[in-house]
Amino acid sequence: MRRPPSNGEAASEGPGGWGLWGVQESRRLCCAGHDRCEQALLQIGINMMALPGGRHLDSITLPGQRLHLMQVDSVQRWMEDLKLMTECECMCVLQAKPISLEEDAQGDLILAGGPGPGDPLQLLLKRGWVISTELRRIGQKLAQDRWARVHSMSVRLTCHARSMVSEYSAVSRNSSKEMGQIEKLLMEKCSELSAVTERCLQVENEHVLKSMKACVSETLSMLGQHFGQLLELALTREVQALVRKIDASDNIYTTESTTGNLFSLTQEGAPLCRIIAKEGGVVALFKICRQDTFRCLYPQALRTLASICCVEEGVHQLEKVDGVLCLADILTDDSHSEATRAEAAAVVAQVTSPHLPVTQHLSSFMESMEEIVTALIKLCQEASSGEVFLLASAALANITFFDTMACEMLLQLNAIRVLLEACSDKQRVDTPYTRDQIVTILANMSVLEQCASDIIQENGVQLIMGMLSEKPRSGTPAEVAACERVQQKAAVTLARLSRDPDVAREAVRLSCMSRLIELCRSPSERNSSDAVLVACLAALRRLAGVCPEGLQDSDFQQLVQPRLVDSFLLCSNMEESFV
Repeated sequence: MRRPPSNGEAASEGPGGWGLWGVQESRRLCCAGHDRCEQALLQIGINMMALPGGRHLDSITLPGQRLHLMQVDSVQRWMEDLKLMTECECMCVLQAKPISLEEDAQGDLILAGGPGPGDPLQLLLKRGWVISTELRRIGQKLAQDRWARVHSMSVRLTCHARSMVSEYSAVSRNSSKEMGQIEKLLMEKCSELSAVTERCLQVENEHVLKSMKACVSETLSMLGQHFGQLLELALTREVQALVRKIDASDNIYTTESTTGNLFSLTQEGAPLCRIIAKEGGVVALFKICRQDTFRCLYPQALRTLASICCVEEGVHQLEKVDGVLCLADILTDDSHSEATRAEAAAVVAQVTSPHLPVTQHLSSFMESMEEIVTALIKLCQEASSGEVFLLASAALANITFFDTMACEMLLQLNAIRVLLEACSDKQRVDTPYTRDQIVTILANMSVLEQCASDIIQENGVQLIMGMLSEKPRSGTPAEVAACERVQQKAAVTLARLSRDPDVAREAVRLSCMSRLIELCRSPSERNSSDAVLVACLAALRRLAGVCPEGLQDSDFQQLVQPRLVDSFLLCSNMEESFV
């Protein structure tokens, strides 16, 4: 709701402004004399008729000549009817409506400042997004049985589809026979959708309308399939052209521009990443990374590879071209810039992600793992910025999930000392995202018995205690989630390390038990996270088994003595309100 104008402030007369405050004024004057009401209503109508440039017809004489000067019949009829229809209930409804663009009308504005001439990729992406949005909206209106909207949006969808086909044909090379067939099918379905929705407007029988609704739904589904096939074919064709250009080019500027275009495509989502991987994008980018003449393009090429490898097809292609070996060579070559090695670390982090099941079958990675882990530890130690450290530590964190041998390698390479020293360096470790990577490595390494002594020697228990108090700075959902992960993994690490009595006694001395109890009992301290609660209960029970004297009787009886599930239910119910 737009706020009323304050003292000395005029109400807006622009779109959406005159309607609300003008109606309020007419409602207030309605109880005054008939002539004053006519003048007020006439003024509202006149203000509505704005000339180009924002100039209003303010100079028109009001009472005597008013209707003779109003040339728009619809406005005249509205003015006459309005005198008899100004009811309080109507005014309340009008005031409750938001002053904004109609949702369905936003599609008309989507392509403002559209793709420039000769840019088929941007044309496809923008038109594709518009049509996808229209299809989704038509489906929503169909579910609500808003047939007038469904028909008008179907007509608009047909216009968008026809524009995409004609514009792409104008800027692209000769289309294939398959594309021509799908274009024809798409336009036929668009015409069919417009025709059937128009017929639905004339039908009043509910049973007939219900059967026609199923027909519209099926037509809409088929239209969406044809559109998806056409868009995929067109995008595949453009990706093939980019990949061929990279393969054939020996010019550094052309290669840089083409690689940049490819990277932009990867940011459009997983479907395009799959197309790029399928059409040889990974092969072409590793070709760049194996040529010394393109050394300055390595960071850009590696960044693009990291984006492509978010899908399984990209990882498969990387494996086929011995990409892991190439990454190992870049990471272990000190002649490469820090930026290049950091981007290589980003690719390693991506291909070893525990969220990708295919990474467990990277046989070539095992052969180069020791070299890669050693290079990543060195990169963490020498990182000049938080971003470089984040990429290197993320790669190490994923590798510790990838294979247990990595934890033993890290222990031999004094990784605990390197990571804990970095935590005191604000230039390298300054966000919860980075601490999330560090505590992940510590949690996975803590399964090794010899890890406990290194943790104590480097004052690691105190650091873990600090991570139990991780708080977000900005309050964004991503940062809050990162802080929850840090707290959870810190508690898991503490629970695992407390198998060693020395670690458990050090944790009790640093008041870790008090902090764990606070996290269990206070939902706000853990952002009401169940995962943090379970981890803290497990750590508290482990510490209580070694040093029970650190607990009060009530804490012992509620948090340690019962079954874990009972303690969990007790603590999780503390946040419920029965007011």
